Amino acid sequence: MRKIKHLFIALVFLAMLQSCWKYSFTGLGEVKAETFQVNYFQNNAPLIEPGLERDFKIALEELVLNQTKLDLVKSNGDIVYEGEIVEYRISPTTATSDNTAAQNRLTIGVKVHFYNKNEPDTEFDQRFSFFYDYPGSAQLVGSIKTAAHEEIFERITQDIINQSLANW
Repeated sequence: MRKIKHLFIALVFLAMLQSCWKYSFTGLGEVKAETFQVNYFQNNAPLIEPGLERDFKIALEELVLNQTKLDLVKSNGDIVYEGEIVEYRISPTTATSDNTAAQNRLTIGVKVHFYNKNEPDTEFDQRFSFFYDYPGSAQLVGSIKTAAHEEIFERITQDIINQSLANW
């Protein structure tokens, strides 16, 4: 009886282990590619922020490198990200009693063209955007601008990765 109990426990453990062996803590599915490239993202927003396209490209590359086993290449990648920055907008979100902004919002929008040589049916053209709110009395410079860009890029790049590689 004791051997049957141990055998049953071992079988249950093996079944659980087998079902979890492909689990990914990033939530990404199995990617049928070995390399990726991130092409230049043209800054076509009505309000141009110098260096924004470079910073966005780097943020996207770093996230793919950190969350996948894909190798970054400069050309002929199995997976290609490219597109354009289409929105960089600062707008008031709330006002004070004397008609000044109590809070401002920076919104960045990016249109992404995603190509996958090995799975063409997963390709897409899609717009991604996110925002950052900051006090109306503050200027969008220095540490506020850095924090805003980092938070917005983190959200947009994660949304891009989820759309392109998660296979939900």
